[in-house]
Amino acid sequence: MRQGLLSVFGSTLFQLSGIFMLSPLLLLLLKKADVSTTVAGLFAATTWLGIFIVTPFASLVTHRLGRRTAMWIASTLPMVAAIGFMLTDVLWVWFALELMAGVAGGLRWVLAEAFIAEFAPPGQTGRYIGAYATMVGLTFVIGPVLLAWVGTDSAAAFGLVIALLAVGLAWTALIPALPPDPDHHTAGIGWQGLMRAVRAQPVIMLAGFVGGFFELGLASILPLYGLTLGLGASGAALLVSVSGLGGMLAALPAGMLADRFTTPAHGRRTLMAVCAAVILLSTFALPWAARAHWLIWPMVGIWGAAGGALYTLSMIDIGARDKGIVLVNATAVLVLSYTLGGLVASSASGALLEASFAFGFPALLMAVAAIGLTALVRNRRAKAA
Repeated sequence: MRQGLLSVFGSTLFQLSGIFMLSPLLLLLLKKADVSTTVAGLFAATTWLGIFIVTPFASLVTHRLGRRTAMWIASTLPMVAAIGFMLTDVLWVWFALELMAGVAGGLRWVLAEAFIAEFAPPGQTGRYIGAYATMVGLTFVIGPVLLAWVGTDSAAAFGLVIALLAVGLAWTALIPALPPDPDHHTAGIGWQGLMRAVRAQPVIMLAGFVGGFFELGLASILPLYGLTLGLGASGAALLVSVSGLGGMLAALPAGMLADRFTTPAHGRRTLMAVCAAVILLSTFALPWAARAHWLIWPMVGIWGAAGGALYTLSMIDIGARDKGIVLVNATAVLVLSYTLGGLVASSASGALLEASFAFGFPALLMAVAAIGLTALVRNRRAKAA
């Protein structure tokens, strides 16, 4: 299955580099056109709306079309959207195109991670999923760097985006054919399949929620947190980079370590509990960070690293246990849990930073970390008994 791994890695590298180059380009063009910040924010949120719309139905689409065909469609639509952005400046059309790209991105997210888990050699699931998560983090850097290189006012910007997406699409065509899913006729699809996945491993989904809360959600409000503490605009913006760097650097080591345990399932639960404990301990530094600003940087790095490791370990656990449609269902629920954690963190934390910076904000973070740690420790003990 080396060809399968190489094709998914290659397609994702080029596709996401193009997408993360396109996203800031579109926002900058909207602001240049004097679109309000509120509308620009709604435009950015449309991507997540598309992900939420499609994720519950990922297994249904896969069941009807097959995984290769679904992956091909999910890789084609972003290129179609990019061409549309280049050809028109009608705002409602841009929203429609962004929603379409978000739907495609959500489907691709689920399918790509399921493919990696399916193609990974036995006993090396953690290594390959960790490497994949690290590469995804790298595309967050590659895209904006390429945009800065070609310039936002250059016609070459859209051309480079479309070229990257086209190369990613070509890599997708190299994904080898898979045998029919063994559970093609028995696995639940749609909401029925999602509910089965939640009931099968609720703690894993909770771990995904906590990971999304501390990696994805808090990263979105870290500039506001930095400004509230008195950091300058540049320093506040750098907090996001520190969080992202932590998540990127932790994924591969966490995956490789998960593979080395004599009892892999028990080892993964132990690592998850350790990550949740580290997050909880780091939140106790919040009251002192208001006075000793140097504490902010390692604390934020820990949130990104441990949160990202929780998601990676959850995906490894799913990939080591499930196959076929059940794997797609479980991956879809994990993606939903992760993004839900991010949305809860960004919405609730933003309000608490303004209303109760000294008490409410730290209390929320401690409560989420404590709930996650308690559930993981209890689950680990139950599995060991």
